[in-house]
Amino acid sequence: MNIVVCMKAVPDTTADKQLLPDGTLDRASLPVVINPWDEYAIEEALRIRESGTATGEIVLLCMGPDASTETIRKGLAMGADRAVLVTDPALHGSDYLATARVLAEALRKIPFDLAMFGSQSTDAGGGVIYNIVAELLALPAVTWVNEIEVVGDKVRGKRGSDTGYDVVEAPLPAIASVTQTAHEPRYPSLPGIMKAKKKELATLALADLGISANEVGLAGALTVVESTERPQSARARQIIKAEDPGATASAIADFLESKKLI
Repeated sequence: MNIVVCMKAVPDTTADKQLLPDGTLDRASLPVVINPWDEYAIEEALRIRESGTATGEIVLLCMGPDASTETIRKGLAMGADRAVLVTDPALHGSDYLATARVLAEALRKIPFDLAMFGSQSTDAGGGVIYNIVAELLALPAVTWVNEIEVVGDKVRGKRGSDTGYDVVEAPLPAIASVTQTAHEPRYPSLPGIMKAKKKELATLALADLGISANEVGLAGALTVVESTERPQSARARQIIKAEDPGATASAIADFLESKKLI
């Protein structure tokens, strides 16, 4: 059984982010890390193999600029066997659909039984890529689970709900996405870091996937950023002082009514 973990190199969460004139994020000037949610996906993939239910290889798949290689090496140092980076200048500005299509075409070239994703990325927060990939590949999807295991020829997970959790499962091959799980992502060991330098990291371009440049990037995006602005940090505050809870509640209700919120 082979597992592919789709990971993304994202700007450090604490970095001050700026947008370029074309409305895309200025990534070149920012330190990058593995998308934290994808670290959980890598950890769960490793644990599935360590449990003995999967004996094949674990492959990392990333779409991004050439500079993503250093971040991918960190994922390899955690214990993945090899990696594939899809990189092409034309990919800059790709929207969700284009990104999903690129990943889907790349997955067609990598033998897998289970493709895993983090539930969302910290730089976009969409949480939809894996569902689109599943649709493009005509595969079932087990998504937003905080526990995951492979049982026989099925992948099974627990998805939190208002009343506890739901158990969801699908036959393999399948797509899965994980949220924050009980297992904290492991830190790469020194031997793991040394081994990662020698592990295979292949690259694919759009031509290798049979996708033309006008189908991705800003040229192929179905959405357009019209304008951007920073949120106002200074906000007006109104302090209500009242010893009577009823008077406090009435004052809050009057305020909400004045703003036409109730």
